[in-house]
Amino acid sequence: MVSTDLAPPVDARAGVPVGPRDSKGYRLFTGLNATALVLITLLILYPFVTLLAQSFSSSGAIKAGLVNALPVGFNLETYRVVAGDDRFWTSYGNTVLYTVVGTVIAMVLTTTFAYAISKPHLRGRNALIGIAVFTMFFNGGIIPNYVLISSLGMKNTMWALVLPGALSVFNLLVMKSFFENIPRELEEAAQIDGLGWFAIFTRIVLPLSKAVIATMILFYSVAYWNDWFTAFLYLDEDNLFPLSLFLRNLIAGATTTTAASAAAAGTTSSAISANIQAVTMILAIIPILCVYPFVQRHFVSGVMLGSVKG
Repeated sequence: MVSTDLAPPVDARAGVPVGPRDSKGYRLFTGLNATALVLITLLILYPFVTLLAQSFSSSGAIKAGLVNALPVGFNLETYRVVAGDDRFWTSYGNTVLYTVVGTVIAMVLTTTFAYAISKPHLRGRNALIGIAVFTMFFNGGIIPNYVLISSLGMKNTMWALVLPGALSVFNLLVMKSFFENIPRELEEAAQIDGLGWFAIFTRIVLPLSKAVIATMILFYSVAYWNDWFTAFLYLDEDNLFPLSLFLRNLIAGATTTTAASAAAAGTTSSAISANIQAVTMILAIIPILCVYPFVQRHFVSGVMLGSVKG
C-alpha cells in the first residue's frame, strides 16, 4: 500500500495539486518582499526627486525649506544661466572626451589582460595575477603618484586622468572568471580551423562576452564620469576641467563664472544661488541616466556570469 504522506496538497475547489508558489506562506513572503523593495526604492529616489524639484523651484522657496518632491515657485532662469555659461559646456565636453577615451583604453587593457591570465598554460600566470591583486591593497600614495605623473609630463593633460585608472583589478578578476567559463571546445575547434589566439579572441570570445563587457563599460564610464579628485590633483587650467570638478568648485563656492553670467544676463547671483547647484547636478547626471537603460539588462547577468563558476 502506497503512503499518501508525500503526496502534494490538493486544492479542494479546483481538484489540482497546489505547488509551493500557490501556498499562503509564499504569497505572504512575496507581498512583504515587494512592499519592502518599493519602500527602499522610494527612499533611494527621494533625494533625486527633491534635487529635481529644487532645480525648478524659486530661490526663496528653497531657502525657506518648502521644496520636497514638487517644485515651488516654478523657475527656469537658472537653467538659462547655466546653459549660457561657456565654461560649463567646455567642462561637459571635456568629461565626455575623458569618459569615452578612458573607457575604450580601459576595456582594451582589461579584456586582453583578463583573457591572457584566464589560460592555465600561460607561463608566469600566477605571478601576473599576484601582481594585479597586490595593487588592490597597496599603492604608492598620493605624493609618489603626483611626482610620477609630473615627471612623465602628463600634468595638465588628458592622460593624467585617463591612464592611472585605466585598469581596475576588480573588473579584471570578474572578466577573468567569465573567460574561464567559456567552453574550451569552442577554442579548440577554432584552432583546428586554423585561427590564431588573436582571431579566437576577437571573433569568438568577445562576441560571447557581450553581457560582461556591457557591465564593465558601465563600471568604467561611471567611474570616469564622476571622478573629480584626479582632475583636482593634476589639472590647473580651467579649460581642461571635467564637469565633476566644475561642480565641485561650484559647491565649494570657488567658481564665479556662473555668477558673472548671471550678472551679464541681468540676474543677480543671489537670486539663483539656492538652486544653481541642483541645476548643475541634474544636467551632469543626464547622460548616465540615458546610457544606463541600454546596459541595465546586461548588468546583473554580466556580474553573475563573471563571478560564479559554472
